[in-house]
Amino acid sequence: MHKTSTTLTAIGLLSLSLAAQAQDGERYITLASTTSTENSGLFDAIIPQFTEATGIDVRVVAVGTGQAFEIARRGDADSLLVHDTVGEERFVEEGYGTERADVMYNDFVIIGPGGDPAGIVDAETVAAALSLIAGAEAPFASRGDDSGTNRAELRLWEAAGVEPGGEWYRELGSGMGPTLNTAAGMDAYVMSDRATWVAFDNPQNLELLFEGDDALFNQYGSVLIDPERHPYLKYDLAAQWHEWLLSEAGQQAIADFEVKGQQLFFPNATD
Repeated sequence: MHKTSTTLTAIGLLSLSLAAQAQDGERYITLASTTSTENSGLFDAIIPQFTEATGIDVRVVAVGTGQAFEIARRGDADSLLVHDTVGEERFVEEGYGTERADVMYNDFVIIGPGGDPAGIVDAETVAAALSLIAGAEAPFASRGDDSGTNRAELRLWEAAGVEPGGEWYRELGSGMGPTLNTAAGMDAYVMSDRATWVAFDNPQNLELLFEGDDALFNQYGSVLIDPERHPYLKYDLAAQWHEWLLSEAGQQAIADFEVKGQQLFFPNATD
């Protein structure tokens, strides 16, 4: 009787040990991020470096920034990397996040058909460029998906004093890559983050027509989710990812990432 009890106890302890090992083996976090970081190939370049340094994998859910916020609010992501500073700060203020930090930046650009029917190539400001597009009622493809890019685009229309609408303004409700594909098929103007545009392989008649205005600055931030709101999240592992992005190694990995010989993201973490 004693022997049987001891054997059962040993089996029970072994099962617990194996379960613990399996749990330890699943060292990964779920990151809610943007289609621009995914489409550009950035994560394929930097995540393996983080995993090699820490043993932690990062599984990316690439959606528009607005959707990324919703995923994180529901507790379906361990960390956020998005590009809407105002929204990120509000996310923390509302108690969903514990910390937000600048990680990197690039810029937005205005793409359009090579013939440039609205004549924006010589515009002095992005507001002037958008006003010319609206005045000509030239086709414009908008992501229309509450992404960081879409939010920035709408702010720029507002700053230009233009309320876009009508047949010339197409709200697609899609990610950056599909929006560029649609714009190429329509010969339409479109606002894109530079990284996705450079990595885009189906430009057809599209060309980069306007860039360089300070209003097109595009900041990306990392946000940690509050563990008190969602206790089951992998906060400790997510904190290692957050800290690595801000570290010298993470910032160098971002700086080293290039597509077609161009650096697409510029690290700007501050102490």
